[in-house]
Amino acid sequence: MSLALAKYLSRPETDFTKIRSQLIATAIALLPAAITIAQKETGLALVFFAFFLVMYREGLPSIILVIGFALAVLIVATLLVEKNKLAIILTIIAALVIFLMRRTIRRNKSVLMGVIAIWILCVGIQRFGVPFIFKNVLAKHQVERIYSTIGVDVPEEYLKGPATVTASGKRSNTADYNVRQSKIAIGSGGVVGKGLLKGTQTRYGFVPEQRTDFIFDTIGEGFGFVGSFVLISIYLLLLFRIVAIAERQRSVFSRCYAYGVAAVFFFHIGINLAMTVGLAPVIGIPLPFISYGGTSLLTFTILLFILIRLDADRQMVLR
Repeated sequence: MSLALAKYLSRPETDFTKIRSQLIATAIALLPAAITIAQKETGLALVFFAFFLVMYREGLPSIILVIGFALAVLIVATLLVEKNKLAIILTIIAALVIFLMRRTIRRNKSVLMGVIAIWILCVGIQRFGVPFIFKNVLAKHQVERIYSTIGVDVPEEYLKGPATVTASGKRSNTADYNVRQSKIAIGSGGVVGKGLLKGTQTRYGFVPEQRTDFIFDTIGEGFGFVGSFVLISIYLLLLFRIVAIAERQRSVFSRCYAYGVAAVFFFHIGINLAMTVGLAPVIGIPLPFISYGGTSLLTFTILLFILIRLDADRQMVLR
């Protein structure tokens, strides 16, 4: 994907200031995501959205990222706020925008039509789009993980099958259990940790998938805040180094590929660390070079090897 997107963006006939080129680049990035979703790997499909950072570097309008962030906020608000209340809030916001832009609207009526169209789209997403996705696209465990992240019980309409009820009468949530155990493990490490292989939460198997998705718990419990800070610092240095290599490239192809590598690493590192402390849903992506798994290790290694090879030839040839 990094090579394909870099190849397209580096073509002489590609004018990325035009909408047609932007749509083609978006299709190149999202087509593998659609195929991955069809294979029930929603977490892996989210990685392909990291390539929008590459397109932003090459001239994608910032308004696209603003719209994406606003859409994410709308989805979270849909999960937290009752439907009718959120619809009223969106209506009030639209009315305020129309009031503040009344002078512009008097000169150009199309602005009013645009505000109304955006309002209709937002209400449609929160009333119909999000419920459809949660009922028909996402699996039960994915819905539970998302609601576990925001600290809200899964609504009855989104439950797929009977809910498991604890002795106290509350609904149990396996995703919530996983994240709670992860937080306990990281928090119990304190400042300097309990020592290598001396953590009780990880050593005795309370933390699930601690060799893959929750490998950071072992570091947090064993080496504490200090060890976690050192690991994150190393990752940040790696990312800054990749970006520095990207900026010194003489060809568009090499620069785009380097930013693609940086985006992939940034997404994996950020999401993996965030999901272990409950700041992101558990989507099952590895922590680069640390999580167990030969495929991820080979893939990340090949990404860096190609980058090093391109950087070594930067003074010799333009691609």
